[in-house]
Amino acid sequence: MTKHPYPPEPFRIKVVEPIRLIPREAREAALKEAGYNLFLMKAEDMFIDLLTDSGTGAMSQEQWAAIMRGDESYAGARSYHRLKAAVEDVFGFKHFMPTHQGRAAENILAAVLVKPGQWVPSNMHFDTTDANIRARHGRPANLVIDEASDPENRHPFKGNMDINKLKAFIAKYGREQIPMGMITVTNNAGGGQPVSMENLKAVSQVYHENDIPFFIDAARYAENCFFIKQREPGYENKSVKEIAREMFSLADGMTMSAKKDAIVNIGGLLCLNDDTLFQNLKNELILREGFPTYGGLAGRDLDAMAVGLYEGLDEDYLSYRLGQTAYLASRLNDNGIPTIQPTGGHGVYVNAGAIFPHIPNYEFPAQALAVELYREGGIRGVEIGSVMFACLDPEDNTWHYPALELLRLAIPRRTYTQSHLDYVADCLAAIKSRANKVKGYKFTYAPELLRHFTARFEPL
Repeated sequence: MTKHPYPPEPFRIKVVEPIRLIPREAREAALKEAGYNLFLMKAEDMFIDLLTDSGTGAMSQEQWAAIMRGDESYAGARSYHRLKAAVEDVFGFKHFMPTHQGRAAENILAAVLVKPGQWVPSNMHFDTTDANIRARHGRPANLVIDEASDPENRHPFKGNMDINKLKAFIAKYGREQIPMGMITVTNNAGGGQPVSMENLKAVSQVYHENDIPFFIDAARYAENCFFIKQREPGYENKSVKEIAREMFSLADGMTMSAKKDAIVNIGGLLCLNDDTLFQNLKNELILREGFPTYGGLAGRDLDAMAVGLYEGLDEDYLSYRLGQTAYLASRLNDNGIPTIQPTGGHGVYVNAGAIFPHIPNYEFPAQALAVELYREGGIRGVEIGSVMFACLDPEDNTWHYPALELLRLAIPRRTYTQSHLDYVADCLAAIKSRANKVKGYKFTYAPELLRHFTARFEPL
């Protein structure tokens, strides 16, 4: 049997959704109307939408069938108990509650645990985790290994936390200033890079030696587990589910946006083992989200999530999923377009700073690339650079900029074909050929937190 470098889709297409490429002048007008922020644009004006892989994937026939079984009872619905059985089987925590999405789980956790001035370390917090900690006047800290800042470094687990940095951080601030510790799998802000089981064990040990509760941001845990199976000695013969159970046995709890590796359009999870903390979180959930057996979701969403948790662990699907991402990165690299190496799980991260070396970080080179990609081909990506992560340090009143200026092309699950990805690669190649003519941007409006969602810009 012929072996292909990129596995074909382990499904066939049953339902299609029309997309269209609007004329270039219409794209230009749409950009201007939205203040050059692609979050503020109409989805119908996108030809290929790679803004996010969160809730944008295609659900399976089994998930749609499960939706029809949804029990919309306010309390104790059958849908909740079906989800409960799946969550306990996959993750193994003692307690769980559904939430409407991952940021809701983060909000509830931060509301109960984080006090003003306290620190929460992680490898790299993503945007909503970072903002939920800051909203409680806490301080997020990113302690990822140094290799994560080198786009060319091919370390197989660039999402790893630096253990020496973590130990020094705890020694500096003390247990009383650290209400919880986290790690993100895969590391979204750093290129969708995985964390090794060896590193997870070491992080768990350090947190627990210092009596710090350990929570995993598990949005893309299945992709991370498949990377462990592929790259970490001793795991090649274990199933992804077995690897997941080992991973979560190291933690005290987890937050999860189920819109990623549970392949649903809406939903999240908050899981933990501590009885007292669970009761406090449940009270906060009732106040913010809804009764603990629905957590802001319809019963049909709970049922779709229960099915999706297992589909996200399917190894044929994961092989195709990671292969599709690797294919796009390979096409881009063949065209001389630099991306984070090695390719991550859910998206390709283009090194916008290297494409536009003439644009300084305070003029937002990754935002400039996002605008150019829509202008060129009606394609929407997302800036992961100084718009999203530059922050003003309250201690020294100086701006701190991220190490890399990236454009993330997040690939929705089971949605686009290889031809779509070829088109994306061709459009980026066209932009690279005229890169020296592209200018930066400045804010005309920006909120204090999560500014990338609603900021407005104008070209310089």
